[in-house]
Amino acid sequence: MKALLIGDVIGRPGRVAVERFVIRLREELGLDFVLVNCENAAGGAGVTPTVADELFRSGVDVLSSGNHVWRKKEALDLLKLDHRVLRPANYPEMAPGSGATVITTLSGHKVGVLNVQGRVFMDPVVACPFRTAEREVERLRLTTSMIIVDMHAEATSEKVALGWFLDGKVSCVFGTHTHIPTADERLLPKGTAFLTDVGMTGPYDSVIGRQTEQILERFLSGIPVKSEVAQGNVQLHGLLVDIDPVSGHATHVERLTRVLDDAVVDVREH
Repeated sequence: MKALLIGDVIGRPGRVAVERFVIRLREELGLDFVLVNCENAAGGAGVTPTVADELFRSGVDVLSSGNHVWRKKEALDLLKLDHRVLRPANYPEMAPGSGATVITTLSGHKVGVLNVQGRVFMDPVVACPFRTAEREVERLRLTTSMIIVDMHAEATSEKVALGWFLDGKVSCVFGTHTHIPTADERLLPKGTAFLTDVGMTGPYDSVIGRQTEQILERFLSGIPVKSEVAQGNVQLHGLLVDIDPVSGHATHVERLTRVLDDAVVDVREH
């Protein structure tokens, strides 16, 4: 089973990259499953039903998220109604939606997906991601051995620690949230693929997806300023993972990057 895991999609530039590349990559690489982190997909913060539908029509199977998923009020009903759209599982039970799901791919594979959020340097402080993951993985393993975990966290140490904690229990642990891709993809000793952060899918001529001049003004003046989604050098960043359907162990892992020719594509927010 071959999966592609795509990092934080930033506004329309990121959505255009997903639209342009994912269906093509599914055919070229024989992908069975595609996951996208969508928490910044709607205008750079949050997600809406319209944006989620756009991503699903672009060839995505499941949408994970993080602490920004609540930024659009439309997300509340979306999380309640569509099991393919996840929020972190370690939010309080009264939060709408679910942090885990199982889907059946077109190739007949059952894939479990778990979304958890870190606690180090993160707001709000939620339940322990380690104990939450332990509980949810045990439940998911009753249905499938192939389980993918999106660890949405700030601290690299917390992401690495979760990878080792779940080694051999899940197929892959990959990090999102910081928008900066790391170069430490590897297979852990017991068969779990790991990457500290997959990076973002969006404009890389920016400060983590936002217009550089506006963010510089904020740092130099100390005064909050408007920060809009940038436009230039749009890239898709993801992680390719091959998974043995019987054992659930990863057999191969590699980073994937595609660059959009945004000189001829309108990536502005409409």
